[in-house]
Amino acid sequence: MNQRNIRNFAIIAHIDHGKSTLADQIMALTKTVSTREQRAQLLDDMAVEQAHGVTVKARTVRNYYQAEDGQEYEYNLIDTPGHVDFNYEVAKSLSATEGAILLVDATQGVQAQTIANYRIAKKHHLPLIPVLNKVDLASADIEAALAGLHDLDSAFTPDQVLLISAKTGQGVPAVLEAIRTRLPAPTGDAAAPLKALVFDSLYDPYQGVIAYVRLIDGQLKSPQALNLMAADCHFTSKSIGVMTPNMLPQTSLHAGDVGYVVTGIKDPKQIRVGDTLTSAETPTSQPLPGYEPAKSMVFAGLYPQNNNFPALKAAVQKLNLNDPSFTFVEERSEALGVGFRCGFLGAFHLQIIRERLQDEYGIDVLTTAPNVTYHVTLKNGQHVVVNNPVQFPAFSLIEHVEEPFMKAEITTPDASLNAVLKLAEQHKGTLIDLSNNGELVVAVVKIPLSEIASHFFSELKSVSHGFASLNTTFYDNEVSDLVKVEVDINYAPVDALTFVVHREDAPQMTQQLVIGLKSTVPRQLYPTPVQAIVEGKVLARVDVPPLRKNAAVNGDKHSVSKKAALLRRQSANKRRATKNTIKLPQSVFNTILGI
Repeated sequence: MNQRNIRNFAIIAHIDHGKSTLADQIMALTKTVSTREQRAQLLDDMAVEQAHGVTVKARTVRNYYQAEDGQEYEYNLIDTPGHVDFNYEVAKSLSATEGAILLVDATQGVQAQTIANYRIAKKHHLPLIPVLNKVDLASADIEAALAGLHDLDSAFTPDQVLLISAKTGQGVPAVLEAIRTRLPAPTGDAAAPLKALVFDSLYDPYQGVIAYVRLIDGQLKSPQALNLMAADCHFTSKSIGVMTPNMLPQTSLHAGDVGYVVTGIKDPKQIRVGDTLTSAETPTSQPLPGYEPAKSMVFAGLYPQNNNFPALKAAVQKLNLNDPSFTFVEERSEALGVGFRCGFLGAFHLQIIRERLQDEYGIDVLTTAPNVTYHVTLKNGQHVVVNNPVQFPAFSLIEHVEEPFMKAEITTPDASLNAVLKLAEQHKGTLIDLSNNGELVVAVVKIPLSEIASHFFSELKSVSHGFASLNTTFYDNEVSDLVKVEVDINYAPVDALTFVVHREDAPQMTQQLVIGLKSTVPRQLYPTPVQAIVEGKVLARVDVPPLRKNAAVNGDKHSVSKKAALLRRQSANKRRATKNTIKLPQSVFNTILGI
């Protein structure tokens, strides 16, 4: 294919605005997939994507388009996620393109992730094609959506915005023509030494690591001696090809192409996204700049339920190859054994990783409560960074604690503004700015990350009747009054249940926690005390009822000596029971997620 006839582009949008449906229509109109193979959200092939109805991983697919000028064009499409927790997927996908389609739902208008993805694209200096989707619906407000797009970018005038219905196919042919006329062809020298960007990868148990690459310069053939420059990893390609959307082997790839390389490498740690692939015999002199590493915002512990740590370790390493936006460090818990302290981009990202471990590797994990990174200043002047509550210093040693605050941009209809601001205030948010975007209001709030790490998004959807959207960026670390809550079960500390909370919330949260644990901690032969301890004081306590009644109640009513003997045996058994470790199910750890 002539390089002038290649277009590499992505579809970016807010969640549920129709990216995957538009991708389906493009594949159908270009006859990339047959009628028999067509189905809704064809590129969302992961179980978690189908279960949640959202795109989690960016997907690439090659299409061939017969244009109105009579020529054939190669369209390399990347379908990207829309959830705020997967911005890293969007950013690394856009680095492999020359432009993007900015898709907006005509019934909702410009939303938080529309703005966030627009900013990412502009940061990469990419030209954008604004497209208004779902214009066929009765609830579509086209004028308001057009006004919102123009407010976002003055270049998005009504005559530049394409009106479509991805579901019915209305207007999609015009999008295919706009890709040809409004997006540039890739630049690159096919005669130069091979230089390719590794923008994604996955692990295949039979073929090893498969790297997805965008060729900047040169040609790629198979077999060919190759080198990953940053990792200094040498290998010979087993096969190469393109995604259509299934893997289709090719004899060669050229500058501007997007494809895959079967490396045969069995160690997932040897390949990182953002690395530069080049020829081992005639390497390029200058590697590509690569990617800025993703910054983990939420941390949690993952432990194998069946104590099979080697299997969990192998699964986490392979999954990290496919999703490098989460981090992992080995740690040991007194209650749960060996596991990993993992960093995620958000609470939903944590949920997706946990489900992928189950679906793709068959590993059930125990998950501890998510937490954030704290900066602790001790009385001796030492500074400590803590992302595991167990490592939180003793209260007597602490001078002050700083926690991360986020700048949350909440886009909501005017009717829901008061409820949204009240919710933000309940979560210790402070209003910074308020502005109008068409018929929507954008409230900018400074709020602790710990407050929005779990339930805030669902509560926001509830108070706004599903219309509000949220985009967050790091604001600063600020001093807060925080305390560590430790949990004892049967007089034994369970470090995996330790968490950090604002002091004013500690009484209520500890009471909710012990009441929740009362129904989830497995019952024993004797009452099991559950205590929440703050700064050495028991703030809340309940006793889990025993499996059988007390001997003092059911002892021999006519014999004092027999009852005394029962009580002595019971007392001895109780002392032995306090030394026994209670095996805790995942439901115990889910309790802390629900408070």
